[in-house]
Amino acid sequence: MSVSIEDIRRAHQAMDGVVVRTPCSHSRTLSGITGAEVFVKFENLQFTGSFKDRGALIRLLALGPAERQVGVIAMSAGNHAQGVAYHAQRLGIPATIVMPEGTPNVKVRQTRDFGAEVILRGQTVDEAAISARQLCTERGLVFIHPYDDEAIIAGQGTIALEMLQEAPTIDTLAIPIGGGGLIAGNAIAAKALRADIDIVGVETRLYPSAYQLLHGQAVDCGGQTIAEGIAVAEPGGLTMPVIRELVGEILLLEEPDIERAIDLLITVEKTVTEGAGAAGLAALLAYPERFRGRRVGLILCGGNIDTRMLASILMRGLIRSGRITRMRVEISDRPGTLAKVAQIIGDCQGNILEVLHQRNFPEVPAKLAELDIVIETRDREHVGEITGALAAAGYRVRELINTPNER
Repeated sequence: MSVSIEDIRRAHQAMDGVVVRTPCSHSRTLSGITGAEVFVKFENLQFTGSFKDRGALIRLLALGPAERQVGVIAMSAGNHAQGVAYHAQRLGIPATIVMPEGTPNVKVRQTRDFGAEVILRGQTVDEAAISARQLCTERGLVFIHPYDDEAIIAGQGTIALEMLQEAPTIDTLAIPIGGGGLIAGNAIAAKALRADIDIVGVETRLYPSAYQLLHGQAVDCGGQTIAEGIAVAEPGGLTMPVIRELVGEILLLEEPDIERAIDLLITVEKTVTEGAGAAGLAALLAYPERFRGRRVGLILCGGNIDTRMLASILMRGLIRSGRITRMRVEISDRPGTLAKVAQIIGDCQGNILEVLHQRNFPEVPAKLAELDIVIETRDREHVGEITGALAAAGYRVRELINTPNER
């Protein structure tokens, strides 16, 4: 690999005072939850909300005067786009960004706000790349690759320099893999500083391209993932050899693993991450024995999550934990019965959020009615207390955990 620790150190010097040196903090609570000693690098606190600020700056600084004048083009699911657009605006370089059509609105809007021309093409990053290459040729622009570029890789590797300066006892790094620029740069830096450090890659099961290549399998990727930042069907030609050489293992994540990690980072660390940014923590939650007793560094690589998606994830987390539940109670269709049920729930300190009173469906006997009640509770044990109290009062009750239309 032509990127060296010296290249990464030079990149770090070049970004001094321009790119945020984000905090790297020990998390007592996440350590207790996972069984590892967890150190968190908050790259979601970069000005554009992700680590991509680093590589984008270093690549743009490498442009010659003529290249700066004609402008640059990039393809990205959002974070590379914002990094390129922001630093291009700062440096007076025209920027065009091609993004997949399904890119979260927040990333599209923020990229435009940095002065870039945004073009939405294709369903994936790879399809967007095809359009970007065509436009690059047609307009004579300079292509800024999101990961398969030595300057980009060197810029991303500066994260590990900072982490190991602030937390030198870290013995494991769990790093998300999309195209591989983040893990390649940081593996080079970390291994140069500590040859025995363990580098663990993390991918989603929907986009396991590096895992499949590493294990000699045919690459088969696709589907909708909340970690769209690492939904890449093929790692880079420069990054994959680094992964083969320096990464000890790649772990695969299910979508609920990532959801839980996003939820935990908000509730525990009070910090917002997107799916890719939470992937490292998701690996610790999904594979606790792999990391137990280790001193693990996590890179929260991005925080640009769509607000509607975030709201949905938080609500689903409340439901999974039992803090919001839905019950169906069978009652006699007489005045005052609903009030009695509500009193029982209130006496148990449950908070009723919604009530649907059903009496006209053919499945419900004429003298009975059904109540579908959404209740806020403390936890799963509290749900049991409420259902037990209702049953003790003579009501037939069951918890509904599937769809609102379940009958």
